[in-house]
Amino acid sequence: MDQTLFYVFASMLVAAAAVITAVGLRSKQFPSGPLMTIALLIFVGLVIGTGIFAVLNAKNEQTDRREKLAAEEKKLGATPVPGGGEVPTPDAADLGAATPAAPPGGAAAPSPPAAQAKGPGGTLNIAASASQLAFNTKALSSKPGKVTINFNNPAPIQHDVAIEKGKTITGAILGKSDLISQSKTSVSVDLAPGTYTFLCTVPGHAQAGMQGTLTVK
Repeated sequence: MDQTLFYVFASMLVAAAAVITAVGLRSKQFPSGPLMTIALLIFVGLVIGTGIFAVLNAKNEQTDRREKLAAEEKKLGATPVPGGGEVPTPDAADLGAATPAAPPGGAAAPSPPAAQAKGPGGTLNIAASASQLAFNTKALSSKPGKVTINFNNPAPIQHDVAIEKGKTITGAILGKSDLISQSKTSVSVDLAPGTYTFLCTVPGHAQAGMQGTLTVK
């Protein structure tokens, strides 16, 4: 309601200013005369009214903003931030605050980075066929830890070697070598015990046969 009245008073104030200006420019006796005095009083009243409703409207907007912020904090949780005060938890990290764990029944807190796999790891060697879309093996095995695959591509066609989690091609690449032809390269990834897929990521090559199983145990 205050916002509507503010716009009404503001519109009337503009109109009154325009009328007084137009009359004043045409009248040699401006601002004398009873009608002009009344007009000026009305103009002053409109100025005061517009100012009052502007203040009320600003207070209402501030109250609405506080209510929305409180509702958001209630829904998402609030976190103290450096310098004092609280903000909705999803915004806390942007202001330098540590995001706390979610309360029971709430959304799960972000998982910390996974620890590197412990173990001796291993170094494996693999090569591409010089004339076909194929590796020279379909199976590799290693101990857990840092696993390095040395890749030799004698063919003029570019290939690479990548490692994915699981037995099938998922697109979730854990590590990938450079794309090379008639050259050698390597890729290293920290791997926990499990089953992985090694493959060439050039479109169509893995589907044509350039893939195999990497077992880590």
